[in-house]
Amino acid sequence: MSWDAVLFDCDGVLVDSEPISNRILTGMLNDLGLPLSAEDTMRHFVGRSMPMCMTIIEAKLGRPAPAAFTEQFHQRTVEAFERELELVPGIGAVLDWLPWPDCVASSGDHAKLRATLTKTGLYDRFHGRIFSAHDVSRGKPYPDLFLYTAERMGAAPARCGVVEDSVLGVQAGLAAGMRVFGYTGTVGAGALQEAGAHETFDEMSALPGLLQRHQPAP
Repeated sequence: MSWDAVLFDCDGVLVDSEPISNRILTGMLNDLGLPLSAEDTMRHFVGRSMPMCMTIIEAKLGRPAPAAFTEQFHQRTVEAFERELELVPGIGAVLDWLPWPDCVASSGDHAKLRATLTKTGLYDRFHGRIFSAHDVSRGKPYPDLFLYTAERMGAAPARCGVVEDSVLGVQAGLAAGMRVFGYTGTVGAGALQEAGAHETFDEMSALPGLLQRHQPAP
């Protein structure tokens, strides 16, 4: 009994970036005249690729966003990450323990992934096994990223475990035919359970036991 691969989302699962990027995005949207709260921003955008976020933002604005919006958001988040970004508590011990092949499968683009994983000391560990929604035509909640990742890892989707913290990520993992473990650090257990997560957990220290318990049959 073993997993072919364990797929980790990045933001909110490996690195504690969601509160930082959400704070910056909320402020920038307020400056554009969208009166969204931090909770609104979390609900609308967590787990989505930046192109998908921009589609939603422009629909809410009723006009195109400023041409430099994405670049400014990226620059501000990079600067904030340099000052503030840390690993999600407990994830280092999980990665040290993990006995199966693992990888990153994230909605972030490769530049962001390189920046955040380098800052937190994980880039070299995952080098060559970092996959982005920008590698495929459709991001989460579609299964494309996870299926592409499984193919690149030489893994059968049904023998892959996904660790996610967003509703869209849970939906994508299920659509790919994978078993999904929902970390409640970002949106809470109720939303992840409603999305269909097989198990939810509040502390990273619980993840090894869940992965062992739910290993696919030979």
